[in-house]
Amino acid sequence: MGEAKEIWSAPITPRTGNSLMGTPRVASPPVSCPPSQLHSPSLTRSPLLQSENGDAPHPKSKTPKTPRTPRMSLTPRFITPLGSPMRKALRLTKLDPQDAWLPITESRNGNKYYAAFHTLCSGIGIQALVLPVAFTILGWTWGILSLTIAFIWQLYTLWLLVHLHESVENGIRYSRYLQLCFATFGEKLGKLLALFPILYLSAGTCTTLIIIGGSTARTFYQVVCGDHCNPKPMTTVEWYLVFTCAAVVLSQLPNLNSIAGISLIGAVTAVGYCTSIWITSVAQGTLPGVNYNPVMGENKVENAFSVLNALGIIAFAFRGHNLILEIQATMPSSEKHPSHVPMWKGVKASYTLIAACLFPLAIGGYWAYGQLIPANGGMLTALYQFHSQDVSKFVLGMTSFFVVVNGLCSFQIYGMPAFDDMESVYTTRWKKPCPWWLRVIFRVFFGFLCFFIGVAIPFLSSLAGLIGGIALPVTLAYPCFMWLKVKKPKKYSFMWYLNWFLGTFGVALSVILVTASIYVIIDTGVNVSFFNPQ
Repeated sequence: MGEAKEIWSAPITPRTGNSLMGTPRVASPPVSCPPSQLHSPSLTRSPLLQSENGDAPHPKSKTPKTPRTPRMSLTPRFITPLGSPMRKALRLTKLDPQDAWLPITESRNGNKYYAAFHTLCSGIGIQALVLPVAFTILGWTWGILSLTIAFIWQLYTLWLLVHLHESVENGIRYSRYLQLCFATFGEKLGKLLALFPILYLSAGTCTTLIIIGGSTARTFYQVVCGDHCNPKPMTTVEWYLVFTCAAVVLSQLPNLNSIAGISLIGAVTAVGYCTSIWITSVAQGTLPGVNYNPVMGENKVENAFSVLNALGIIAFAFRGHNLILEIQATMPSSEKHPSHVPMWKGVKASYTLIAACLFPLAIGGYWAYGQLIPANGGMLTALYQFHSQDVSKFVLGMTSFFVVVNGLCSFQIYGMPAFDDMESVYTTRWKKPCPWWLRVIFRVFFGFLCFFIGVAIPFLSSLAGLIGGIALPVTLAYPCFMWLKVKKPKKYSFMWYLNWFLGTFGVALSVILVTASIYVIIDTGVNVSFFNPQ
């Protein structure tokens, strides 16, 4: 008897006898199905958009299909199947039911549009507003050159990650960045190298979003109400709390695909405030007394460390690589329709818009403010500091509103890996999906933990250069070593040389940037104010 020509890799949520949240019973042997019948674990359609192929039914095979006897799964925890080719070769049914219970892989209805929304929302943010600060040290030529090289470099490593998501050799999908790290470097070394940077890029980014979003919400309130403000306005901590409560309410959406509309709003507002800030700044012209001579230190050592700190700021502007595998994991994948094709289409569209925002923001901002650009806050602070009386309240209010909304939307996608990890502990222990009330508790706990850290360490956003250096290998170095380990390019080939060079240089650059950032922080100082947000 013939076998099915394709099987979608989405795991099927185990059914229970009496209740949805009961202990899952043993599933019946899997039956080969046409790919149109299995789009996600829940067998539901996408809530916002249709798939690229529409809903047209696939032609049925003329040969009757017979179920295949399953064997014991050899798939490690959290590893999802790639598709039918390896099943035919290995005769294994690699379906992990946990993937149907976790937020990242609960739904497989993703497509190139969702990928573009998520990538754009996670790839551009407040950190881009401090790019002109790096230009004050690097100058015009080296600033533009460094930004261009960093953009091309991180786009290349992004391409590597998209193609590393599916391992044809093993017949599995790496649905999480840490999972790929463990598979490449081993669990112990993977934790040592990537756990802290990934933890910061998730929880640390959410904390920073609370700090910036709460502060900007207060500014928005002041701009809108003007002279009619309450004589006893809310404190900064109270604004942090308002922002956190709104973020926690939005975080109750169940999985990564369900926040596609949220990511779309976040992407639109990110492009909106970046564009409005640089256009407004350029339209107002250069400030009196602006000069473009690079800031020089008292000695060569100080100059060198300042340059390296500026490179760290540029590296910090490019984030989101820690979410690429997770975004791609929301897509169906098969032998004929691998997920990297629509994923790369979405990435290309999103990074075209990211480039259209970052380069004008850095170049236009430096042209308008030069050495006068505030080191803390960058373009957003400069807009209020120098043009609060020249620009209409509508523009100022709209910009602040976009920043707040983008912060709320970005919080959802950066918090999703943390939600996924917390729920995985429960599903591993109890072998069943999280009940809705426990999922609510997890997400409320995470949101208010970030709020507590934001109140306790309100100067976290001032450490952009240091954090950029620590997180740099996740973006620029590790994907190169992963490619060498997983794909095994021919020794001494172009790809072999390129990845060894970029990976080694990325790690060395990270160490140098962290050292330089620490030196600059010690030399210039940071306004440390624990439990005293301003």
